[in-house]
Amino acid sequence: MGSLKTMSGGLLLGLCLTLLIWGAEGQRNGRGKKEISGSGPINLGQQQRGTWWPLMQTRENLTEVKSIKSMFQFRTFDPEGVVFYGDTRDGEDWFVLVLRNGIPEMQIGKADILVSVQGGPKLNDGKWHLVEISSQGDFVVLEVDGQKGLVVGLKSKETIEVLTGQIRLALGGILVSLDKLLIPFQPEMDGCIREGNWLNLSTPWETELIGEPWPCYQNIQPGSYFSGAGLAAFNTTDLPGHQTEDSGITIDIHGDSTKMEGTVLSLKTPGQELPMVTVKVNNNPKKVTLTIFKRESITKQSFSRLYLTLLKNQVNMDIDDTHLTFKIDSIPDIPSSWKEGMILAFGGLPGDGVSYSSIQYLKGCLEKIQVQGQAVDLDRALYKDLSVSSHSCPSEV
Repeated sequence: MGSLKTMSGGLLLGLCLTLLIWGAEGQRNGRGKKEISGSGPINLGQQQRGTWWPLMQTRENLTEVKSIKSMFQFRTFDPEGVVFYGDTRDGEDWFVLVLRNGIPEMQIGKADILVSVQGGPKLNDGKWHLVEISSQGDFVVLEVDGQKGLVVGLKSKETIEVLTGQIRLALGGILVSLDKLLIPFQPEMDGCIREGNWLNLSTPWETELIGEPWPCYQNIQPGSYFSGAGLAAFNTTDLPGHQTEDSGITIDIHGDSTKMEGTVLSLKTPGQELPMVTVKVNNNPKKVTLTIFKRESITKQSFSRLYLTLLKNQVNMDIDDTHLTFKIDSIPDIPSSWKEGMILAFGGLPGDGVSYSSIQYLKGCLEKIQVQGQAVDLDRALYKDLSVSSHSCPSEV
């Protein structure tokens, strides 16, 4: 009976998240390609979540290529994702530049050779870095801020000298199948590129973006930015907290609530009409509202840190130095439900519908999100709206 209940909950949870994702996928139908400059600011963070298809790409006949170097300025706080890709012979020979743990990594496939090399300085410090990639004979060289970061040598008896055909370049994704990669990685990259010079070509790039491209803000800070148009949702079985039923589940959020408006988080059981726990922030008037089912508790203050502890029949909320305890016998055992599978959403209420008003979405920056003391990466959410930036927020400084 227990396994049936777990399976049922999992199916319901999957259905809820599928409906969320279906809504986002449906918006992509019928998108037409448009041209965009490869030299202007490019925000890689607006790519579709979970897809490997590039944000933008271009191609040119090899006979038109007069330079062996591409260079651009790059800025990010994101530790992992695709930056730049290129290939010839329709993907038979290819390379991709990614970040892993903030460090540049190049994977290259050529003839019978497949290599992956990581090295150089960490680039996810939120500063602009000049990145140069060049082909020098049998070597591919990566330079960062004028210093050599990686040098990869390639030589094969099966190598074919390519003089005809086309070269393809792409940003924020790859054009080869995933099984060609030596080491898989998380594709999404919340970062910006500017002043790109791609093999000294003037060919326009193609993109399938809807609407206007996102800006690259002058100043950014670490955090997850919610624009007021969407949320990120997790299955709690993918989060920490399965061995701590007695001590409860902790959710720790940092940020300036005076610059937030809307739903910070919500927790819902699959098939349940109302969220079990919801936290909202308002600044006109100033208040933080904790809702447990229909029971509301309003605290008229702002915060820089919000700390929730979810126990059996009890929820504790710490707002900076203020400690609040709520005991409700009718609350289900949250740690047990968490283990079976719930929907934890940041930035809104899971399960969009007719009665779900967009004013409930969060607008603001969550500087840090932790569950059970471990950082939560929104790039690994089961659903993340395109409007949510996982690793950076616009900053006034």
